[in-house]
Amino acid sequence: MSEPPTTPLVAPGSAALVRAARRMLRPLVRLLLEKQITLPYLTNVLKEIYVDVAARDLALEERRLTDSRISLLTGIHRKEVKRLRQEAGATGTRDRGVALGALLVSRWIGDPRFLDGRGRPRPLPRVPTRDEPTFDELVASVSKDIPVRSVLDEWLRLGVAEVDERDRVRLREDSFVPAHGLEEKIHFFGRNLGDHVAAGAHNILGEEPTFIDRSVFYDALTPGSIEELRKLAADEGAAALRRVNQRALELQTRDREAADARERMTFGAYFFAGQDEDASGDGGGDA
Repeated sequence: MSEPPTTPLVAPGSAALVRAARRMLRPLVRLLLEKQITLPYLTNVLKEIYVDVAARDLALEERRLTDSRISLLTGIHRKEVKRLRQEAGATGTRDRGVALGALLVSRWIGDPRFLDGRGRPRPLPRVPTRDEPTFDELVASVSKDIPVRSVLDEWLRLGVAEVDERDRVRLREDSFVPAHGLEEKIHFFGRNLGDHVAAGAHNILGEEPTFIDRSVFYDALTPGSIEELRKLAADEGAAALRRVNQRALELQTRDREAADARERMTFGAYFFAGQDEDASGDGGGDA
């Protein structure tokens, strides 16, 4: 594996960072190849991102960031920088439907009105009743402009919810991870992975406050042990996500009218298992 050149222009730790980037990029490149996204296409996307990050995050105070400076920072030719800056904003729109679905599920698993005695999301009747909150009320708690039937039909299609024999809508998962919606899965793949990398980059750059970015890792395990640990991680992760979600919903309700309520957060949990060709053989631990 080639290393970055050792020159005064190379920042300390660059070689280690390139090794880390290689490891991060391998599963992403495999996914891109499986979905027929070629290197020339991805190269153009990377150029757009390099220019955008340089313009947004590396600007000098009280000085206009010129095309020439961005070219120096990124290594992209100045004429191409100019073109990319002019085309900025022409692509990439937020999938409002996906964001709305996630918001509804977060409300369902976090708002006490929609929870049962064990703190689990209760089945919600479609027809109004005197004693129970309905699915219509859940949707209206987020927005009164959303057609309830459209939401339900889409959730049934995606496998997020089901209707039981008593005509109640049941949530099939405690998070918005559709069983059949590829676009929705890709949306959260990008959002979650992006925030995870952002947290690690924040910590490496020494920015404050430090974000939690820990994992437990062990090798030399049998398939049976992996399955046991997978189930344990799923149960413990889901419990932690429910607790954080419920408190976040309470705080959001309290903070909504505050003048400085402009921050967002992400908290996640993941589990991976496989035969790792790059394993260092260091046994296990946490980091």
